[in-house]
Amino acid sequence: MSFLNELINSESDDNLREELQERVDIVTHKIKFIAKVPVICFTSHNEVQPALNHLIELAGGEIVPIALEAKVIIYFEHQANIGSLLGNVASAISPQWPAVTYNKVYIVDDSVVLAKQPADLVSNLEDIAEMLHPGFFVFGNEGQKWVNFAG
Repeated sequence: MSFLNELINSESDDNLREELQERVDIVTHKIKFIAKVPVICFTSHNEVQPALNHLIELAGGEIVPIALEAKVIIYFEHQANIGSLLGNVASAISPQWPAVTYNKVYIVDDSVVLAKQPADLVSNLEDIAEMLHPGFFVFGNEGQKWVNFAG
């Protein structure tokens, strides 16, 4: 978690820094007691997208190499918003994938996810934790920063 801690520690506002650390601690503490979820992150062309891997792992995900092993699939592309990915994802998914069967296919908006501010990255960690463990986390950003593609 060093990159996230470094970003949080770079925050000059003491109160914000403490709040962000508490939010990260809540997520990381809860996931200690939850089984890891097999996840793969793709572009809309089903190419492996490693950009979110560190946050996925912090949120309790286990990165897997193929979609047939994933219970969750996250679609993410640099500089692509949810609307621009929707049509491509519809034709990219396969009904044989377990994540499709479980309705655990998510589309993430890049304009928010790759923000470099500590508060944005902590929020992104929370969102990914909610995607992976919806019964344990509810942060309320679904529909704004990410959507469940139940296609």
